[in-house]
Amino acid sequence: MANNYFNFKQFTINQNKCAFKVGTDGVLFGACADLTGAERILDIGTGTGLVAIMSAQRCNADIVAIEPDYSSYEQACENVNNCKWKTRIRVINQDLQKFSTYIDQKFNLILTNPPYFRDSLKSPDPGRTAARHTDTLNSNELLNGVSILLSDRGTFQLIMPYTEGTLFIAEAGGFGLFCTRLIKIKPFPSGEIIRLIMKFERNRKPVTESFLSLETGTRHSYTEEYKNVTRDFYLKF
Repeated sequence: MANNYFNFKQFTINQNKCAFKVGTDGVLFGACADLTGAERILDIGTGTGLVAIMSAQRCNADIVAIEPDYSSYEQACENVNNCKWKTRIRVINQDLQKFSTYIDQKFNLILTNPPYFRDSLKSPDPGRTAARHTDTLNSNELLNGVSILLSDRGTFQLIMPYTEGTLFIAEAGGFGLFCTRLIKIKPFPSGEIIRLIMKFERNRKPVTESFLSLETGTRHSYTEEYKNVTRDFYLKF
C-alpha cells in the first residue's frame, strides 16, 4: 500500500484522498517537460497537484490546474496551499470538456499525465479507473480541448506508454498538432521503450528524439541521467 504522503526536497504531496498516487511517470514528466518560455500553464487532470507544483518550482509561470474528481481536487488544493509557490497556482474543480467552453484566455504551455489505457481490464476502484482509462477523457476530447486552449505558438506536452503514445501522435495530426520532441523512456539501456514524453506544436518541425534509461540494469541502481533530471526533487538523489 502506498504511503499517505510523499516527501520531496522542497514540498510534500499528501495523497490519502487520491486514487492515483505519486508514481515514476508523474515525477519524470514533471522533471522533463520543456518549460522554456512558459508564462501561463494549464495542467489537465492534476490529481494530487504534483506536476503543477513541480512546474512552479522549475519556472515563474502562472499555473491553472484542473481536476474533475472532487476528492482529488481537495487534495490538490491542500498540497498547493502547503507549498511555497501557492500564489502562482490556481486549482479548479472542472473537467477539460467544460473548462474549454468558457475560458477565453489561451495557455502557452499545456501539460497532462492523462488517462491512457484504451482496452485493458479495469480496476474495481472507480477512482483508479477514471485516472487510468480513457472513459472520462478520451484522446479526441483531450486533443479538442487542447486545440481550443493552446496559444498559436504554445506547446502541448504529455507522457504515455509507448503503444498509446504512438497512436496519439497520429491522432494529434488531425487536430493540427504535430510532435516536435520525443523522449523515449527505457527501464534500462538494453530494454524496450516503455514510455514516451511528447511535445506538440501547431507548426510542423523535425522531431528531436532522445533516450532516457531509469536503471543501469540492476534493481534500484539508477542511471546518472535519471538522477540528473530528478535531482531537484527526489530526496534520495
